Amino acid sequence: MTDTRGPQPQYEGYATGPLPGEREPAAGQAGGPYHPPQAYLSPAGGTQGAQQGAGAAQAARRPRTGARTTPRTRKARLRVAKADPWSVMKVSFLLSIALGICTVVAAAVLWMVMNAMGVFSTVGGTISEATGSNDSTGFDLQSFLSLPHVLIFTSVIAVIDVVLATALATLGAFIYNLSAGFVGGVELTLAEDE
Repeated sequence: MTDTRGPQPQYEGYATGPLPGEREPAAGQAGGPYHPPQAYLSPAGGTQGAQQGAGAAQAARRPRTGARTTPRTRKARLRVAKADPWSVMKVSFLLSIALGICTVVAAAVLWMVMNAMGVFSTVGGTISEATGSNDSTGFDLQSFLSLPHVLIFTSVIAVIDVVLATALATLGAFIYNLSAGFVGGVELTLAEDE
C-alpha cells in the first residue's frame, strides 16, 4: 500500500523542537526541581522590613484569646412526616413475639420459684379445708395450677398479645399519617455527640 496524500506540511513546534521533558531551561531558571512561589517571606531571609512583615503576618494568624477552642455541637430539627404502616407492622410483630416469649419464660420461672417456696401447697391446703365438706375434699389448687396448665394459659395470652399489639401498632401508624397531614408531624431535634 502506498501513501497517495502527497507531501504533508511539517509543524515547526512539534516536528523540529525537543519534547517537553527534553527542553532546555530558560536563561533565568535553574535546572533543579520546581519550587512554587512563597506567599510569605521566611524570617531568616530578606531584609528587616520583610522580617517585620512576616512577624506581622504570623501575629495576624494567631487565634484570639477569647475564642472558643471546643467545637460547637451541630443540631438539626427534623420532622417525622410519615410512618410506613408496612414497616411498623413488621417491627411491631417482631417486638411483640419477643415480648410473648419473655412472658412465657417469666411465668415458668415465677411458677418454679413459688413451687420451691411451698406457696402452692400451703395455699392449696387452706383452700381445700375451706371448701371441703364431709363427703368431698374441696378444691385442689395444686392440680389446677400445675406447670403445664400455667404454660398453656400463658402461651394463649402471649399469642393474643402478639395479634393485638401488631394490629394496634399498624392502626396507630395509619392514624399518625392522617394527623401528620393536618399538623405536620412530630418535630425532633437531633444533635451530634461531642
